[in-house]
Amino acid sequence: MSGDEQVPFADALRSVQSLLLSGPDLEDLLAKVADVAAKIVEPPASCGITTRYDGEPVTLVASDPRAALIDERQYSLREGPCLDALDSGAAVEVPDQERDRRWSRYGVAAQELGVKASLALPLVVDGSTIGVLNLYGYDRPDTFSEADRERAVAYADQAARTLALAARSVRQSQLGAELEQALASRSVIDQALGVLMGQQRCDARTAFELLRRHSQNNNRKLRDVAADLVAKLTGQPAVDSRAFESGLERPPGSGDAGA
Repeated sequence: MSGDEQVPFADALRSVQSLLLSGPDLEDLLAKVADVAAKIVEPPASCGITTRYDGEPVTLVASDPRAALIDERQYSLREGPCLDALDSGAAVEVPDQERDRRWSRYGVAAQELGVKASLALPLVVDGSTIGVLNLYGYDRPDTFSEADRERAVAYADQAARTLALAARSVRQSQLGAELEQALASRSVIDQALGVLMGQQRCDARTAFELLRRHSQNNNRKLRDVAADLVAKLTGQPAVDSRAFESGLERPPGSGDAGA
């Protein structure tokens, strides 16, 4: 659970509707949508936003590290409510994770991560699913009441429209660059969380809160704070670790074997 108080639904919708008027970049827009989504249910849950990029599911933003981890566990296992919602364009609810038998491997992983119930809501625009808003509850089975589900579905619909309008306001090439930036930011933030977990001997959630608090206190973007932390430790600028996996960039100091 995020620990924050529930946001009244009317306020949540007004918040989303005002995002375009405030003019944030796509990364900030997505982060705000995830943060508000986590708070429209009671008790507050955590939220990850999934889309497909280069044919693979990715989490663009999450309200906290655990939501991102649960999303990514589904990607690695190739099963789970998030992926079913992304493929089908229909909402997928898990009222009681312990009793659910639809995804054997994910079911075990979700319980290990403390998930009691979840709700995966497709973000649909003009009949096409552009992503999924994932809500995870950790307090008890049947976390989401009928009223919670109705609010979440209405919020997901409004969020999808907001994101679609944001996408249409820029050229496709610019949107691609924004998406790349969002993914690169997640990579740098994950590296900084690892640093803090080692230094403070704490879990990922505590590390994220430390990083976010520093970001808020200094009025700086989370990615910039994370990049400074990584650079301070390594003496090198933070880089997007996905580049190593794709072979686009080699880690500093790596030579050509056999040369």
